[in-house]
Amino acid sequence: MICGLARSTKEDIDRAWESLKYAKTSMIHMFIATSDIHMKYKLNMSREQVVERARSMVTYARSLGFKHVRFGLEDATRSDKEFVYRIIGEVIKAGATCICVADTVGCNLPNEFAQLIVDIKANTLGIKNVILAGHCHNDLGLATANTLAGICAGVRQVDVTINGIGERAGNASLEEIVMAIKCRGEEVLGGVYTGINTKHIFTTSNMVEEYSGVKLQPHKAIVGANAFTHESGIHQDGILKNKGTYEFISAEDVGFIRASEHGIKLGKLSGRHALNIKMLELGYNFEEKQLEDLFWRFKSMAGRKKNITDDDLRTLILNETIQPQIA
Repeated sequence: MICGLARSTKEDIDRAWESLKYAKTSMIHMFIATSDIHMKYKLNMSREQVVERARSMVTYARSLGFKHVRFGLEDATRSDKEFVYRIIGEVIKAGATCICVADTVGCNLPNEFAQLIVDIKANTLGIKNVILAGHCHNDLGLATANTLAGICAGVRQVDVTINGIGERAGNASLEEIVMAIKCRGEEVLGGVYTGINTKHIFTTSNMVEEYSGVKLQPHKAIVGANAFTHESGIHQDGILKNKGTYEFISAEDVGFIRASEHGIKLGKLSGRHALNIKMLELGYNFEEKQLEDLFWRFKSMAGRKKNITDDDLRTLILNETIQPQIA
């Protein structure tokens, strides 16, 4: 299914139809703002005018040939609920097949967004005949949480973006939503699933980062450079014994290729066990006393240098092993 976005105007709807009329399955997603602040200052329209515009434009889209009409309520989370119920009921009667509830400014907490979905389901005529969708922004860092809360409440179509890119602080992140559903969908989310091949997530994320020029923070969930890297000594010890101790999500599940087998990054918090494993990877096997001496010299270096490279370690090893013999 290919979907085209349009404002609730004939000009936009005509453009969408010209672009999509030959698609095997097409959808139009039209929208209009429903909050008082948007209607007054942006649209300069009354509630009655907004309802009439929404109803007539859905009817127009259906008349052109769109069988799937998705109608979005921009700024729904700051809208009067009674008005929300009313306008949704009207566009459903006009032929809308999907209703999208938008947290346009990212102001909701998860319980609020879920409650809005519950209230819409309980108070809107015809709501059982359409699909409910959610569109969440990340202004409070809650886009993923709100989207998942919406799914728990009955949303079955969600708007996401790769790497969470989008206006201002961004939108709900595809990789976070997909992996949350993959890992907890059966247990917590009522058995929902996506069918997405998650092994392509990491390479797709890298492609989007490269072509968009929008760089990922290292600690970005799922796809950040540090997402499967372990620096703390306690964590490293656990990972070396069993990856499941500190990895709830498998790196392989998202196509993440590690620089080393266990994703260990040596630093000032690393312990002897991790250092020994790294030495073995580099081809060196030390006796206990040699390793102890090397470890404290390594800790001194790590206190001065954030990123410890293999060459740094080899330098330490050479200084430790190639010493002049005193007669």
